[in-house]
Amino acid sequence: MAIKKHIPNAITCCNLICGCLAIVEVLQGNLEYASFLVGLAAVFDFFDGFAARMLRVTSPIGKDLDSLADMVTFGVVPGMMMYKLLAQSLQVASSSAALAGSQPAWQTYLPFLAFSIIVFSALRLAKFNNDTRQTTSFVGLPTPANAILIGSFPLILQHSPSLSIQTVILNPFVLLFLSVGLSYLLVAEIPLFALKFRNFSWNGNRTRYTFLLASALLLVLFRFTGIPLIILLYVLMSINSNYFAKRKERH
Repeated sequence: MAIKKHIPNAITCCNLICGCLAIVEVLQGNLEYASFLVGLAAVFDFFDGFAARMLRVTSPIGKDLDSLADMVTFGVVPGMMMYKLLAQSLQVASSSAALAGSQPAWQTYLPFLAFSIIVFSALRLAKFNNDTRQTTSFVGLPTPANAILIGSFPLILQHSPSLSIQTVILNPFVLLFLSVGLSYLLVAEIPLFALKFRNFSWNGNRTRYTFLLASALLLVLFRFTGIPLIILLYVLMSINSNYFAKRKERH
């Protein structure tokens, strides 16, 4: 029994270790490796909560530890990755405009706007720990989903043969828009369903199973390019599910 209660926290610590390793990879410029570590951390993040519910060993300490680990892996890491991508995109833009070596001073500060992702991730996690509405669902984009979305960009750049997609991702205006937009979505009052399975019945988990099947299909069809589509699908399905739930309550 003493060992059982530590299993979820041990899995959470694996999430944290992945985040620390991802930071090292980002600092060394290995964004692709950092992305894989974020993906692995997301798996640990799913199973620590799953293990806690299955073993019935949930605790306030486990909840706080989970948020602290998420802050590193799904807050700091995606913010640093976006910073690196913005800096790279501005270098590409300067080179294409024949301004290499004479980059305007204001451009050197633009990548720091990516750190808004870190700030709003902290706000989102703080809200989550104190919001009683988020016990079985989420309000605002979960930090793992945000980190997976940003983490998909280096993978798409590395593995997608489409130059148009790569051009869009390395557009500094697109990255700046995403930095601001995703920061807002992290704390937005938008109800989103959670992948928390208390049982495996179809009736109680119809939306979750549909989402997982659709996500698998998108990954098979589009590989890494399908990841942004999966996050978009997640948001749209949540909005649709919430709309029909409210409509059902009225009737």
